[in-house]
Amino acid sequence: MNISDLFIKRPIMTSLVMLAVMIFGIFAYRILPVNDLPNIDFPTIQVTSNLPGASPETMASAVATPLERQFSTIAGLDSMTSTNGQGVSTITLKFALERDIDAAAQDVQASISKAARQLPQDMPNPPSYRKVNPADQAVLYLALISQTLPLSAVNEFADTIISPRISMISGVAQVQVHGSQKYAVRVQLNPQKLANRKIGIDEVSSALARWNVNIPTGGLQGDRQAFTIQATGQLYNAEAFKPMIVAYRNGAPVRLQDIAKVMDSVENDKIAAWYNAEGKSTRAIVLAIQRQPGTNTIEVVDSIKQQIPGFRSQLPGSVQLNILFDRTESIRDSVADVKFTLLLTIALVILVIFLFLRNISATVIPSLALPLSIIGTFAAMYGLGFSVNNITLMALTLSVGFVVDDAIVMLENIVRHMEHGEKPMDAALRGSKEIGFTIISMTLSLVAVFIPVLFMGGMLGRMLHEFAVTITVAILISGVVSLTLTPMLASRFLKPLGEKHHGRMYNAMERFFDGMRNLYERTLKRVLGLRRAVIVITAVMTVLTVWLFTKMPMGLLPSDDIGALFAATEGAQGISFEDMKRHQQKLAEILLQDPNIEAFMSAVGSGGSRVGSNSGFMFIKLKPLHERKLNADQIIQNLRPKVMGVPGVMMFMQNPPPIRLEATMSKAQYQFVLQSPETDELYKNATDFEMKLRGLPMLQDVTSDLQMKSPQLNLDIDRDRAASLGVTAQQIEETLYSAYGTRQVSAIYSPTNQYNVIMELEPQYQMDPSALSMLYVRSNTGQLVPLSSLTTMKKGLGPLSINHLGQINAVTVSFNLKPGTPLGDAVTAVEKEARALPASITTGFQGTAQVYQASTKGLAMLLLLAIVVIYIVLGILYESYIHPLTILSGLPSAGFGALITLLIFGKDLNLYAFVGIIMLVGIVKKNAIMMIDFALEAQRNEGKKPMDAIYEGAIVRFRPIMMTTMAALMGTLPIAIGFGAGADSRRSLGLAVVGGLIVSQLLTLYITPVVYYYMDRIQGMVRGWLARHKRGGGMIIRDKDGV
Repeated sequence: MNISDLFIKRPIMTSLVMLAVMIFGIFAYRILPVNDLPNIDFPTIQVTSNLPGASPETMASAVATPLERQFSTIAGLDSMTSTNGQGVSTITLKFALERDIDAAAQDVQASISKAARQLPQDMPNPPSYRKVNPADQAVLYLALISQTLPLSAVNEFADTIISPRISMISGVAQVQVHGSQKYAVRVQLNPQKLANRKIGIDEVSSALARWNVNIPTGGLQGDRQAFTIQATGQLYNAEAFKPMIVAYRNGAPVRLQDIAKVMDSVENDKIAAWYNAEGKSTRAIVLAIQRQPGTNTIEVVDSIKQQIPGFRSQLPGSVQLNILFDRTESIRDSVADVKFTLLLTIALVILVIFLFLRNISATVIPSLALPLSIIGTFAAMYGLGFSVNNITLMALTLSVGFVVDDAIVMLENIVRHMEHGEKPMDAALRGSKEIGFTIISMTLSLVAVFIPVLFMGGMLGRMLHEFAVTITVAILISGVVSLTLTPMLASRFLKPLGEKHHGRMYNAMERFFDGMRNLYERTLKRVLGLRRAVIVITAVMTVLTVWLFTKMPMGLLPSDDIGALFAATEGAQGISFEDMKRHQQKLAEILLQDPNIEAFMSAVGSGGSRVGSNSGFMFIKLKPLHERKLNADQIIQNLRPKVMGVPGVMMFMQNPPPIRLEATMSKAQYQFVLQSPETDELYKNATDFEMKLRGLPMLQDVTSDLQMKSPQLNLDIDRDRAASLGVTAQQIEETLYSAYGTRQVSAIYSPTNQYNVIMELEPQYQMDPSALSMLYVRSNTGQLVPLSSLTTMKKGLGPLSINHLGQINAVTVSFNLKPGTPLGDAVTAVEKEARALPASITTGFQGTAQVYQASTKGLAMLLLLAIVVIYIVLGILYESYIHPLTILSGLPSAGFGALITLLIFGKDLNLYAFVGIIMLVGIVKKNAIMMIDFALEAQRNEGKKPMDAIYEGAIVRFRPIMMTTMAALMGTLPIAIGFGAGADSRRSLGLAVVGGLIVSQLLTLYITPVVYYYMDRIQGMVRGWLARHKRGGGMIIRDKDGV
C-alpha cells in the first residue's frame, strides 16, 4: 500500500490542503496570547484579618484558629499556612491544580461566614479574601511621589482614583499599597490632664463615638413640598473635633483640646515607603499590582497601562506617577529572543539541506515542511488554548531539527532512485512506497517519546504538557507533509540527473561526501571484524551512563534574569519603627551607589504578607541586560558583603524564580518546615536546627520565621482586689487597648472614602513602661482606680509572630544556595540534618524544594516510561521483540554524551536538561530505524545474510543519517549557544541534545550494525529452539495417540 500515491497523482488537492493549513496557522498565530510560561499557577487565596492592638498570640488563637478549622473542611485544599503578628493575621490557602479558583473562593467566603460568630466582636472589619498568591511577584509597580503635597493627599489619589480602577481590570487580583498613608484624625490623650480632671479614657472614647455620627435623619412630607432633614452630626477634620465637649467639671465644659492633642494624621504611622532613582530617595506611595493565578501577564499589564495616561491627567501637576517595574518587558524580550532563535534555526537547517543536496529545487522541497509544520502547529495551539510562550516556542525551535527529517529521508530516497536512471514520477511513486513505512515508524516512535509526558501529574506535568503537545503536533504534521507534499513536489520539480552540468562547488562537496562515506565504509569493515569488543564497549558505556545519572548534580528550574531582584530586610526583634527606618535607609544608600541598579522601592513596617514590625522589603529594578556586565545572581553576590556591613539589620536578596511554587513568601528561596503541637520543644529544636544549617558550607542566608524574643510587658491582674474595687478584667484590658492599641473609636464618612478617628496616649507616654502608672480605670461606683494598684508588672519576652501550617504550630527555616551548588546536594544535606530531630517533630520541604523532591522520582520514571513506550511502538511496527532492542542500542551513548557535556559546561541535570535527554531518545533511534529498515528489506527480498544486509543498509543510509543528524544538531545549536534574555536557563537543554547527538552519532554508526548482527543471531537461535520444541511436542502427542 502506498499512502503517497493519491497525493502524487492529485497535485491540486495536495497543494490546496497545504494552503489551508498555512492560512489557518497564520490566522491563529495573530490571535494567540503571549505569556512567559504556560499557565501553571496553583489556585491560591489569601485571607487577611485585622484587629488593631492585638498580640500575635491573640491573633493566632482568637482569629486564625476558628477560621482555619472552617477552611480545613474545603475540598481540594492542598496546604494552609497562617502568619499572625501584631494586630494582623494572614492565612494562605493553596488548592490542588485542577481546582477552579472562583469556585474555591465561594467556599472560602462561606467558611468565613460560618466562622464569623466565633471571631472577636470588636474587629473593625470581617476577614477579607483575595484570589492571589502572596509569594508571586507583582507584575507592575507604580510609584506616586510629590515634592509639595503631604503623603496623605498623595495616598488619597492612589486610594480613590488609581487603585479601584485597576482592581476592576480583569485578571488583577489585588493592588497592594506599600507605605499607605491614609488620612485619619488622631486623638492623643494626656494621662495627667485626664487624672487632674478625673476623666476616664472610656468617657473620651464614648464621647467621640456620640459626637461624631452619621445616621439617617428622615424627611418631611408636606401637602405640596417635601424636605430632607440633614443634621450636622458628622465632623470631618481635626479642627472640628478640638472644641468637642467631653464632660463637665465644676460646671465648666472640658473640651477635647484641653486633655488631648488632636491632629490630622494617618491611619497607620508605623509604615513607610520610598522610591529610589537617579541617586535620590523620596518618600512615596507604591502600588504593587498582582495578577490572579492563571491569567495572562501581558494582557493584564497592557490593560493597566492603557489606563495610565487617564490617571496622569486626573492627578495634580505636583504628583508624579512613575512606572518602577514592568514584568512584561522581560517576557517580551525573552519571547522575541526565542523567536529569533527559531528563525536562526530554520535558516541553519535549510543551509544544511542545501549543502547536502546542492540543488535549489531539491532544497526547497523538504524545506517547505518547516513552515508548514510550524505554522500548522499554531492552529492546533489556538484550538487547545495554549499561548505563545518560552516553553511552546522552545518546543517549536527543537522541532525544526526533526520536522525536516521525514522530508529529507523521503526526498533522499526518491533522488537515489533517480540516480539509478528512473524518471521523476516513477522515482517518486517507487521511492515513496519503499520509504513510507520507515517514515511512519520514525514519526510514531518519535511522538511516542512524549506520550508519558502527557500523563505526568502535578506542576511539572502542567509545565511539560504544552511542550509535549506542541512538539508532537509539529512532528505529526511534518510526517503528513513528508508523505503527501514532498513526493508530489519531487515528482514535478526534480530534474533527471543526466540533464545537469555541475559547478565547481558541487563537485568539491561531492568529493567531500564521497570521501566521508569511503572512510565510513573502511572503518565499518574494521569494526564489524571486532564485534565482541564493540559489545563490551557498549555494555561498559551503559553501566557508565547509569552511574553518571546517579552522580549528576541535580536541579529543578535554572535561575533566570528577569531584570529585577527582591530583598527582605529584618531588624532586631523589638526594634522601634524609627530605628528600623534609619537602618532601611542605610541599606538604600548602598543600593543607590550600585551601577547595575536603575531604580528600586523600599518599604518598612508590616504590610501585605509581612506581619512583623521589624520587617521591610525592597524591590529592585536592574538596568537592561546590555547596559550591565553582571547577571542578577552575580549582582546579589556582589551586594551581599556590602549590606552585611550594616549593623543591626539583615538583608536577604533573591533572584525571583520564573515560577513561584511556594504559597508563602519567605526571606530565602528554599523552605524547610518543622511542625509540632508541643510549642516549647518545637521552638527549642528549630533554633538548634537553624544553627546546624548555618554550618553547612553549601548554604547561605539561612534564616527562620521564628521570632520569640520580642520584649514584652506582662501585667498580672490581682483579681480579688479588682473585684473588691468594682473593676473587671474586661475594663482593665479595654483601658489598655484604648491607651496603646491605636483604637479606632469613630468613623468619618466623606463622599469618596471612609476615614477613622484613632485614640491613643501622647507619644511621650508610649515610650516607657513607667507611664502605665498614670492610667486610671473607672470602677462600677464611678471612682477612678489607678491601674498600678490592680496589676503587677513584669518584663519578659514574647513572640513577634506565630505561624501555623495546617492548624499546627510551625517554624519555616529558609535558605539560599551558594553559587554553583546543585539543589539536589542541598536537599540531601538538609534531610540528613533533619534526621537528628526528635520523632515528635514532623519535617518537610515546601515550595520549590518540595516539587524538586517529587520530580526527581517522577523524571527518572518518565525516562524509563519513554523508553518502554518506544519499545512497545517499535515492537508493534516491526512485529518483533528483538529489533526494537537493536534500535534502542544507541541510547546509552546518547545519554553518556549528554551528561558529559553538561558536566563540562558546569550545568546540573535540571528539568530542561531532562527534556533534552527525553528528546535524544527520540532522535537517536531514527538512525537505527533507517539502517534496520533497509537491512530487513534486503534480507527478505534479496535473501542477503544479516551481516551483508546491515553493512549495505549502513552505507546506503549514511547520507540521510548524516543529513537528519546535522539538521537536528543545527536545530539545537542556537539554544546551546544561548541568545538574549533568559537564554542561559534554556542552555542546558541545548547542550544535552548537542552533546548527546555528537557522541551518539559517532558511535551508533558502528554499534547498531554489530548489535543488529547479534540480535539477528539470537532471533535465529530462538526460532530454531521453538521449532525443535514444536516438533518434539508433536511426537509426544502421536505417542499418546498410539497408546
